[in-house]
Amino acid sequence: MPQRRAIISVWDKTGIVDLARALANAGYEILSTSKTAAAIRDAGIPVTEIAHYTGSPEILGGRVKTLHPKIAGGILTTRKDDTVEPIDIVVCNLYAFEDGLARKATHDELVELIDIGGVTLLRAAAKNHAFVTIVPDPKYYAAIIAELAKSGTTSADTRKKLAAEAFQITSRYDTAIARYFQSVTN
Repeated sequence: MPQRRAIISVWDKTGIVDLARALANAGYEILSTSKTAAAIRDAGIPVTEIAHYTGSPEILGGRVKTLHPKIAGGILTTRKDDTVEPIDIVVCNLYAFEDGLARKATHDELVELIDIGGVTLLRAAAKNHAFVTIVPDPKYYAAIIAELAKSGTTSADTRKKLAAEAFQITSRYDTAIARYFQSVTN
């Protein structure tokens, strides 16, 4: 059986160690961005930083971490191209733009809270839900942990439901950003 892989790139790290442990116990290679990898590594769970996996360092002070063909290709592959290493589970939640709005962050702070790579991960995994599980919120971790313990993977029904949730999340996120920019330009 080919190596199963999961990417974990989260702003909200609530419950992430438990999920990472379940993934590792189910035989997944865990790839992660630097700060999330540190939390996982500190718990004694094996993790490979995405920069090491891709051979490309994070750039622009962390603004670019996951935007790489090896990551996008791994998520989007339909498993017919054996030259691409598949990624089977994507665990991602977005920078807290709406929290920044609520605390009246400055414009520059809000711009830094606009997630690009995370939205890309969510949308790519949701698009390819036939093969990839997107886990877009910590509230789903317990259910995913239970499925992994039972079968080592997730069901097609779970993947489809979480894909729908991921698209709802990105829609709300982009709407909040658009409304903010409309409010400061009118």
